[in-house]
Amino acid sequence: MQTKSLSARDLDVIWHPYTQMQTAPVPIGMVRGQGALLFDENDQSYIDATSSWWVNIHGHAHPHIAQQLAAQALQLEHCIFAGYTHPPAVNLAERLLQVLPGNQRRVFYSDNGSTAIEVALKMAIQYWDNQGIRKRKILAFNNAYHGDTFGAMSVSGRSVFTRVFDDLLFDVHFIDVPNAANLSQLIATIDGLQPEDIAAFVFEPLLQGSGGMIMYEANAFDQLLQYCKSRNILLIADEVMTGFGRTGKNFAMEYLQTLPDMICLSKGLTGGAMALGVTTSTAAIYEAFLSNDKLKTLFHGHSFTANPLACTAALASMDLFMDPACAANRQRIHEKHRAFLQELQQIAIVKHPRLLGTILAFEISTTNADGYTNSLADELHRFFRARRIMLRPLGNTLYILPPYCITDEQLEQVYQSIRELLREA
Repeated sequence: MQTKSLSARDLDVIWHPYTQMQTAPVPIGMVRGQGALLFDENDQSYIDATSSWWVNIHGHAHPHIAQQLAAQALQLEHCIFAGYTHPPAVNLAERLLQVLPGNQRRVFYSDNGSTAIEVALKMAIQYWDNQGIRKRKILAFNNAYHGDTFGAMSVSGRSVFTRVFDDLLFDVHFIDVPNAANLSQLIATIDGLQPEDIAAFVFEPLLQGSGGMIMYEANAFDQLLQYCKSRNILLIADEVMTGFGRTGKNFAMEYLQTLPDMICLSKGLTGGAMALGVTTSTAAIYEAFLSNDKLKTLFHGHSFTANPLACTAALASMDLFMDPACAANRQRIHEKHRAFLQELQQIAIVKHPRLLGTILAFEISTTNADGYTNSLADELHRFFRARRIMLRPLGNTLYILPPYCITDEQLEQVYQSIRELLREA
């Protein structure tokens, strides 16, 4: 019989992500979840106000997802996906292509957001290579974050996340996110980069998450994408975070007229139940790999590609996502956030309060520079943890990104904890 707590046992054997293990507080042992709540080993509840790294869009331990997973586990738990297929993978691909922007025609499975980006980058470069065209340059945004594998780091802004590895990453051309004032300068900058050598432009549409919840306008962005299209630059939309309703629409690209060539998905794809990544493409991208020459094959795959359990979780999550009740909940959260935003706008130490869909964010003024390394993050984390509110600030950027099932009462608890913080500050 174990005498040590789960938290204490963890300290003996676990290395946690994004955590300085020397100084971090003891991790809280969570043993069960229900809706927007997680319960620790002492049965104390915590409000998950960031959807556990932005994945649990329907909340924890949703019975529909759990029931579908249990049934599938008794049917088929895994199958090699090279040369074989299965119903969950085909059914999910068919459903995704029905709801994604209209020019997507093929689904390639992987196992997380970073690998979905890796697949898209390889597709883009080999798309041109298969046609005898050498294009090696990639375009991305400053402050971008696309994942922690090497290709994904390469197309992410140089930051604390990439610092140790910067000299090992391939060169990428970075530009600022567009607005009405800088659009013409951005186009001139791309013109000066020999756009005929640029294989693809990878971007987080309208919202840069880990970069600090940076929100930017759709109109100037659409014009920038149209320009890139005119210069034969492939467009890769990283909807790993923004997909499945986070920005107010089903997908952030729905705010735009210009259609992407590839879309990357993960996080909310399975409602947080299983790890799964997806990269979709247009017919033109797919057809460039069709050949009697085997060297034109896309040589990429994962042991757990299209895992039947993960695909089943995604299908169950889509059942819930397409239910009109989900859209109503997203609108309800947006309206509650908007009312709280008006409060924040009146508080002197609050900078740049902003709202997009179900995401509310702002900076807290400090004497240090804004950003992920701002030391206020540790204080904020301790403050909310003591109140059993799960918020994970990005430096001095505080944001709320709740599961769609969160109740008005639970949201009010989150808001009230922020009011207390700001009063103390």
